[in-house]
Amino acid sequence: MIWTPNKVTFLRVIVGFTAVSLFGHGAWLNLLAVALTVATIALDALDGHLARSKKMATPVGAQIDILGDRIIENLFFTYFAVVGMVSFWLPILFFARGAATDFLRGLALKTGHSRWGVNATLQTWWGRALVASPRSRGTYAALKCICFCYLGLELALTRGPVALLSSLTVDAHAAIRAGAQTLAWLTALFCVLRGLPVFLEGAKFLSAALASKTSRKPARGEAA
Repeated sequence: MIWTPNKVTFLRVIVGFTAVSLFGHGAWLNLLAVALTVATIALDALDGHLARSKKMATPVGAQIDILGDRIIENLFFTYFAVVGMVSFWLPILFFARGAATDFLRGLALKTGHSRWGVNATLQTWWGRALVASPRSRGTYAALKCICFCYLGLELALTRGPVALLSSLTVDAHAAIRAGAQTLAWLTALFCVLRGLPVFLEGAKFLSAALASKTSRKPARGEAA
């Protein structure tokens, strides 16, 4: 089988769903879920590497990669919110940020702007550095991996009747909880920060779309 970036993205989503389905079914299955979580993030890096090194990058493939990112982010944060490990507002924030940036990218794509090249959506150097640079993407992937794995380990080690470290003191539990909240909100903050260039530079595509719609509005007396 020839592995393409799109196939790797599809596999990544399957592994992510498998990981989340294993959480909450015992300490050892929780640990297996953590291992699969690491594999999910590693596959995210692999599809990007294949796209760049094998020159398989396409505008559609870029959208599929973003879709995979959205599914994984919302999948994990929604699960951890449902079981009470992170705030309900975290998955809401990720969903709203993802929906807004994807909407603006969609408007840009209609005008011939993609994620790279001369007609890239992001034209400023700082926008490209914050959103598209390998360092930024790698930092964001690492934050998500650490955050999801930390929450998964907390679930396996400290929660439930079969927790592997059920004898921890109240202070130790509180410290672990504080670490989880810090990681979760730090990941959310970096997520929003990476979205700012898309909001700022994508606003012109929204303005153009609204202006175009207004200019096509039938004048009074014309047939609608």
